[in-house]
Order: sequence, then C-alpha cells, then structure tokens
Amino acid sequence: MKSQISTRKFTQLLSATPRGARLARLLTTQQLSEWGWPPSCPVSEDAALVVAELAANAVTHARLEGRCFRLSLTVDVPETLRVEVADPRGDRPLPPLGTSLDATAESGRGLFLVAALADRWGTAPYPPSGKTVWACLALRPY
Repeated sequence: MKSQISTRKFTQLLSATPRGARLARLLTTQQLSEWGWPPSCPVSEDAALVVAELAANAVTHARLEGRCFRLSLTVDVPETLRVEVADPRGDRPLPPLGTSLDATAESGRGLFLVAALADRWGTAPYPPSGKTVWACLALRPY
C-alpha cells in the first residue's frame, strides 16, 4: 500500500542511445516502486510505456552527438505523475498527430500511444535550445 504522497521528484541524465532509452524505462518502474506503485500495477505499466516511447523518440529523432537526454518524474498533489523527457533538439518539433496511419508503416505510432495513456501531454521549450515532451498520468490506487 502506498504511503501519504507529498511532492516527489526524480531526475536523471541518460545517454542518447537505445541503451539509455531502455534504462529510462527501467528507472521509471524502479522509482515508482520505491514510491509505492509496484512494477505490475497499471500506473507503473502505463508510465513505463510512456517513458519508453518518449525516450525512444529522443534517441531516434532528437539525438545530438555527445548530448544526453533528461528523464524527470514528479509526483504531486493532486495525485498525478508528470513524466518529462528533455532533448537537445528544440529545432525538431513533434509532428502533429494525424487522424490516420499507414497500416504498413514501421513507425509513427508512439505519440498515439502516449496520447491514449496520458490524461494530457505536450511540449515545452528546454533552454537554451532543446525541448521537453511531457505527459501527466493519474495515479490510481492499485
């Protein structure tokens, strides 16, 4: 059972590599477990999927040689988890979500997944030249 929640924050710089993206997902489930949401609960599973998609996008589409991406998790009242992935490529905004997908495309579904799992999501500038993609998820009891 989770304890009384106050503001909690976790931040980590990770290498902009597939290994860094995988570590972001693992760190998310580990941190949520420490905060009272075990890896098998829906909150942890949803958060891990959102982080996996955002981190994969940062590594695939926003990578700059020698630059990391930043993962931040914040739990605040009302019980909401805010996930943020900041990358150095503010010059590459996210593509708008279309209404249809090519059924044979090998990519392009990640942001649809984020939109489906998050209560709200968006982007913000990450000074001096990057962007932060964020998503908020309701922390439901398990």
